[in-house]
Amino acid sequence: MRVHWLQHAEFEDLGCIGPWLAERDHAVRGTRLYAGEPLPALEDFDALIAMGGPMNIYEYSRHPWLRAEKNLIRAAIDGGRLVLGICLGAQLIADVLGGRVTRNAEPEIGWFEVELTAAGGGCRWFIDLPERFTAFHWHSDTYALPPGAENLARSRACAQQAFAWGERVLGLQFHLEVTRANAEEWFRHERPEPARYVQTPEEILAQTQAFDDNHRWMRAILARFLAD
Repeated sequence: MRVHWLQHAEFEDLGCIGPWLAERDHAVRGTRLYAGEPLPALEDFDALIAMGGPMNIYEYSRHPWLRAEKNLIRAAIDGGRLVLGICLGAQLIADVLGGRVTRNAEPEIGWFEVELTAAGGGCRWFIDLPERFTAFHWHSDTYALPPGAENLARSRACAQQAFAWGERVLGLQFHLEVTRANAEEWFRHERPEPARYVQTPEEILAQTQAFDDNHRWMRAILARFLAD
């Protein structure tokens, strides 16, 4: 399968998704939006992955490429491509489908429990996930559920943690892909202020098993999502 991914910041990569794609011989290409690289043509990929980033989806003056990226995501959805969004990527998908993106009541950064909804428990992409699991989070914004989408998961800090739209579009607000090395790099760029749902870097980086568990679930989702 031809997989194209969208990178929003130099220090935010595919995490554990990259090795998984390589091991299965998927043809992988990417666009470094922050570096001004051109977006692909719709006919050049079968699946599109929009990753996370430190910006917000409405910061057009600072990141003018956001508008073109949204147009590509919309075209990919309309063209029947598989489209996966993670954190910022999920918010971008929600936005183009009509779900408003706004500030969450509180930032959510660290290891917090996610609970599958009834729709999430029945989602074919989530079959291998437990009903409750601890995921890595790093976001201050949230999205309203787009018309026609199903809410698949929630946490105490954020009611919208994952959604499916139709049979080929999936958004994940949480970060199952992040490796410990990724998290260390993120903390070199930002050290968030303590808050009710914001853990310290030391707390986060100490959870070695949690990283491993997240990677197992990320791979399980990818195996089912990219099997289409």
